[in-house]
Amino acid sequence: MKHRYKAFIAALSLLTASFLLGPARAAPVSVTDDLGRTQQWNDTPRRIVSLLPSLTELVCALDACERLVGVDRYANFPASIAKLPKLGALDDASVEAIVALRPDMVLLSPSSRLHDRLAALGVKAVVLDTLSLADVRRHMDTLGKLLGSDAAPRLKERMERELAAAAAEVPDAMKGLRVYYEVDSAPYAAGEISFSGEILARLTLRNIVPATLGPFPKLNPEFVVRADPQLILVSQRNAQKLVDRPGWQNIAALRDQRVCSFTPAEGDLMARPGPRIGEGAQAVLRCLKELATRKG
Repeated sequence: MKHRYKAFIAALSLLTASFLLGPARAAPVSVTDDLGRTQQWNDTPRRIVSLLPSLTELVCALDACERLVGVDRYANFPASIAKLPKLGALDDASVEAIVALRPDMVLLSPSSRLHDRLAALGVKAVVLDTLSLADVRRHMDTLGKLLGSDAAPRLKERMERELAAAAAEVPDAMKGLRVYYEVDSAPYAAGEISFSGEILARLTLRNIVPATLGPFPKLNPEFVVRADPQLILVSQRNAQKLVDRPGWQNIAALRDQRVCSFTPAEGDLMARPGPRIGEGAQAVLRCLKELATRKG
């Protein structure tokens, strides 16, 4: 009886303390984005608009997909976001539609011109610039902290493991080839200091686009002819038209039929600096193996 009385008094003390102190409050969270702006929330953001597919994928990979209330028109992964409102893209996203969703955080690229307009309307916008693999890792940590997720270390470890596994399987015949990765038919290319360029380097390929030209430069087509890549990575849509470009029929990659043409889904894996980068490396590896087998 005495022990039960003590237990009753202890429980009553806890209830009294809870009543006096009130409900526990979540700790405020803050983030400094890539424009150098620091913003704070009283709790982890619960209504998120993401206007970049890679950041949308990252939010979902951090176990916060259910917090998304709107995405850009190009977001297509994971499948669960298909039902969300599509709000446009970098240059034509609708501010009115965004505000109507009452977000407490909007994720943007520096290329977007919306951050000042949203700030003027009292909407917190976080601008994240992702050019390198280091940026990808950094944003995993930043959003993990902001969303209250402990998944970031696991995502970083998985990405590194997948990149290392792909690098270990590159056929000897493909190692060291001069590579040109066309991200757009303008043509824009992935330079060696871009996240895509870093993936190619991990696969022991030599990028024809030097660091001095930036991460994703627009090239003069003659530059590619002079560089004479031995391997070309390009979308399926543009692959068949490469030989029609002046002088390109003499490029070693086309002459030797070393072209990796990616489906839209495969192109997304290589072009989006998000949690599926390791899968992008695997997509390139599959093509390298096919080419090595054909030549063998």
